[in-house]
Amino acid sequence: MSGSIRIQFLIFFLALHTGTVFASEFDLQMREAGHPGTSASRLWKLSESSHWEVRQVLARNRRSPRELLHELASDPHPQVRIGVATNLGTHERTFLVLAKDKDISVRSVVARFEYVPVSALKILARDTQAQIRIEVAQNLNSNKEILIILQKDTDPDIAAIAQQSLQRLEESGF
Repeated sequence: MSGSIRIQFLIFFLALHTGTVFASEFDLQMREAGHPGTSASRLWKLSESSHWEVRQVLARNRRSPRELLHELASDPHPQVRIGVATNLGTHERTFLVLAKDKDISVRSVVARFEYVPVSALKILARDTQAQIRIEVAQNLNSNKEILIILQKDTDPDIAAIAQQSLQRLEESGF
């Protein structure tokens, strides 16, 4: 056995028998990114990680600063942007960015999110993709103005769903 293989074997053997786990840099970043006690400055530093999974955990962390979430709304990886879209700390202006995202999966999550601001739903009500407009028509946050727009949609399914949602809204007194 060469020296380096012997050392690796010894480390593995010690870890196995002592219960010691050697965490990788990735594992440490993942833990820090999701931990509620991680400082804002450290969260900003972690946003520079080359691992999209770390940035996704940051995007989902409710303690991530709003400005950091706004930055992450432009991340190259759609799963990071989806994490921002489902974070309760995300600001309205960030939702407006996400409502115009190039990726349909991101826009779909925004259209279905129960805490999405009406201003973002107004943008999505005019989306070129029928799937997105259907999701807006089904979203309980869609107000009367949005549903009236969708009720006139050229797609008959969207118009019908909007009509049903409008009736539900009127019956509930809103």
